[in-house]
Amino acid sequence: MSNNTQKLWGGRFDLPTNQLVEEYTASLPIEHRLAPFDIQGSIIHCRMLAKQNIITQAESESIIQGLEQVLGEIQRGEFEFNISDEDIHMAIEKRLTQIVGAVGGKLHTARSRNDQTTLDSKLHMKAVIEEIWQQILTLQQEIVSQANRHLAVIMPGYTHLQIGQPILFSHWIMAYFWMLKRDFSRFEDLYHRLNECPLGAAALAGTTFNIDRDFCAKELGFKQPTENSIDSVSDRDHMVEFVNSAALCFMHLSRLCEEIILFSSQDFKFIELSDDFCTGSSIMPQKKNPDVAEKMRGKTGRMYGNVMAMLTLMKGIPLAYNTDMSEDKAQVYDSMDTLMASLKILTPMIAKMQVNSKVMRLAAANGFSNATDMADYLSRKNIPFRQAHSIVGEAVNYCIKQGRMLEELSLKEFQQFSIHIQDDIYKAISLETCVNARLSYGGTATKAVQEQIKNAEKWIKAQQENTN
Repeated sequence: MSNNTQKLWGGRFDLPTNQLVEEYTASLPIEHRLAPFDIQGSIIHCRMLAKQNIITQAESESIIQGLEQVLGEIQRGEFEFNISDEDIHMAIEKRLTQIVGAVGGKLHTARSRNDQTTLDSKLHMKAVIEEIWQQILTLQQEIVSQANRHLAVIMPGYTHLQIGQPILFSHWIMAYFWMLKRDFSRFEDLYHRLNECPLGAAALAGTTFNIDRDFCAKELGFKQPTENSIDSVSDRDHMVEFVNSAALCFMHLSRLCEEIILFSSQDFKFIELSDDFCTGSSIMPQKKNPDVAEKMRGKTGRMYGNVMAMLTLMKGIPLAYNTDMSEDKAQVYDSMDTLMASLKILTPMIAKMQVNSKVMRLAAANGFSNATDMADYLSRKNIPFRQAHSIVGEAVNYCIKQGRMLEELSLKEFQQFSIHIQDDIYKAISLETCVNARLSYGGTATKAVQEQIKNAEKWIKAQQENTN
């Protein structure tokens, strides 16, 4: 008799599985996190089997009791994972049979590991997304808190990393709030598409047993069962979507980290990171390195790589299930863990970040960030904007050569560029005027930013109510 008879599928084989094959093909080592979801799905499947008189009520109760015992062993760390069990489904079923006897083998009636693994991955992903929502909201709340605390702080706004126009610090940091809102919505969209239950698709063609797929879908928190059994077991769209949404979110985190790195440097000194989120140099005692932000920026490459890995994995697989698809977990779990850890650490880092308002204002003043406002000033005096643009460019060129700022010029000096410039120029190009004149919706004026913050707080509250 073959040693493969010890396998739940071993009846067909004469030779035992080669040890190298077991080690090479097993997905069990990275599937431990699926255990509670696998057992959850099995319990509902078992209840359905009894409800449909496919197994007896007594058999169902015995199996469910055994599954609950297995779950307890796993939670207490008493469960022995053996690579010869191949995957989490086989490991749990093997232990179940040891506990309840041969009746445990009835659990797998009318299902396959093919629909089982897709079910587990969807249940697990829904739980992870719910946690990611909370972490995104927590980070967004901290961003809003920083924006509220520093409403009066003026800083330079950049294009091409060159000073463009003066903006509020609050306006700058709120830009990341709206990026994260889009990330939240992408995970929300994915969550809705996860709401079809694959359980009951079996291997690929459905089952001859009189199962109730609607019952299973409802009990497991899905909106409805999937429509096509072949697609059900060969679908990994949710895995591809997750790593893609995670990569997009991470791109936003990386951009924030890049600016944190820049703004905390000695050349900017706009912000000061808390010591407990920085490291030092082994040779240069004066150094305070933003290593957390740098590390996060560096992890972005892995997040992008996970997207390409999933797309490549699925690009040429024929219907229905193929073992290639068991390679979906490593990169998805890596994206899950990396995103969660990064959101968790970025939130307190932002909370403890100090804002150097005087340095920011001085940088805005020294960079001719009010030049556009001078051009707007001339335009309001009926000078075509292109002509006004040229006049201001000449004035800036003059200031650069003189080592002065626009607001430091005398009225006589201003008027050598245009006789239309009057005493009101000084108020027109003050930083406060420049900022607060931009009252257009979504602009950097204090009133506009206050409205933006109010809308953000309203959105956060709505999401908290929806997810509770």
